[in-house]
Amino acid sequence: MERCVPIRFEQGPRHHLAAFRGEAPPVGTRVVVATKKGPRMGEVRGAPRTGSAEVELLRPASEEDLATWRRLVERATRLKWQLKAYFRRRLPGLKPVAVEYTLDGRLAFLYLKAREKKRLGGEIRELARMAEARVEPVFLGDRDEVTVLGALGPCGMETCCSTWLQEFGPSTIRMARDQQLPLSPEKISGPCGRLLCCIAYEHPIYRELLEKLPKKNARVCTRAGVCGKVAKHHPLKLEVEIKTPSGGVVTAKLEDLEPWEGA
Repeated sequence: MERCVPIRFEQGPRHHLAAFRGEAPPVGTRVVVATKKGPRMGEVRGAPRTGSAEVELLRPASEEDLATWRRLVERATRLKWQLKAYFRRRLPGLKPVAVEYTLDGRLAFLYLKAREKKRLGGEIRELARMAEARVEPVFLGDRDEVTVLGALGPCGMETCCSTWLQEFGPSTIRMARDQQLPLSPEKISGPCGRLLCCIAYEHPIYRELLEKLPKKNARVCTRAGVCGKVAKHHPLKLEVEIKTPSGGVVTAKLEDLEPWEGA
């Protein structure tokens, strides 16, 4: 176990533990990090901790480091547009999403979206010529593409997966039902086309609240004497909608409910 700080690279929010010596750089500091693939620019994203290091923090980025990194970002942007034209012509099933160079300019990561995973056998040499560096293709899934590019979610804020979420959890239709969400795919899907990640990490509080409410179709009465079956839950308000024998619907809070003795 080593003294580490969490580091974020450009393509996504995932934190990588970087071992360091001496005083830990403050959160937000740009730093040069040694990886197995070569030096990369990163940003400190948290306080020091003890852990198993994935990479090594070499130094805080100097003005020269930052100038080199900016030149490489511009170079990567130009290459991405060249690759778009190349793939449309030669490999229409592939879509270049982003390019990132190591800080020494010797290796270019090509982040690619593919309808189906392909091997870039004979094309690697041509891609290396265009990149003026060795190339390493990184194939992305639907969720990974949004993580790299960033997007706005239905809430109007930038997607969790591109800002802070460290790993994807499973979201299910059952979770959406528990949260009384509309089951239309357009309403509960993110920009990636998959079920919203927030459905999963908000679900435990909904389950806790639903356990306090009577189950659907349970027979209940209110203190005011209105009786019927539970037709719908409003877990955040701790309320239920009661359908009466006459066909009417009454909303009641949990503390106003009593079992229906005639059930």
